[in-house]
Amino acid sequence: MLEIHNLSKRYAHGDEPVDAVVDVSLNVAPGEFVGVQGPSGCGKSTLLLAAGGLLAGDSGHVLLDGQDPYALDPDARAALRARRVGFVFQQFHLVPYLSVLDNVLSPSLAMMTDGAAGRAKMLIEHFGIGDRLHHKPGELSTGERQRTALARALLNRPGIILADEPTGNLDAESARDVLEYLTEFTRDGGAVLLVTHDDRASGYAQRTVRMRAGRIVEG
Repeated sequence: MLEIHNLSKRYAHGDEPVDAVVDVSLNVAPGEFVGVQGPSGCGKSTLLLAAGGLLAGDSGHVLLDGQDPYALDPDARAALRARRVGFVFQQFHLVPYLSVLDNVLSPSLAMMTDGAAGRAKMLIEHFGIGDRLHHKPGELSTGERQRTALARALLNRPGIILADEPTGNLDAESARDVLEYLTEFTRDGGAVLLVTHDDRASGYAQRTVRMRAGRIVEG
């Protein structure tokens, strides 16, 4: 589902550029839950953005479902992301003026999805927030916002979910719910790449790699 080969990414930072990712190779297969751990600033989030077709590396290759997103034009790349990748972030990135239903439906704007409204309502019920269908994000608890973000990530039936510290703002019970939902996704044949510094979160992964200073040092 995801293949990363010898990926490197450097950021300009004053007179001394920063090597955020250095010669990283990583594969995630369908049905696999992979965790990436490491201290803040070690390159985890940069790796995730590159994996999802949101940030091109300076060298190396990324393949999503066998396609190089960075070899596509911007519209085709966006369509590939919408079709095959679900994103879940620590800060949720919900649209504040849209209802729960419309936030969950927002990925369908990038591609014509048959039955999107029905699937969105089914996912919202599945995540236990059916009574919040028409609420705005500001009217939700933190856990409800993350459940909304998960429902949105699953709308287009992606092959892989890329999750960046998805439990970082959650209490223990809500965090457990999110991690169990991600595990359920892999049992159904999906792939998960989870970036976290939380040992409890990485404990749900089938395997964990560890990064330091932009490199994979274990796993």
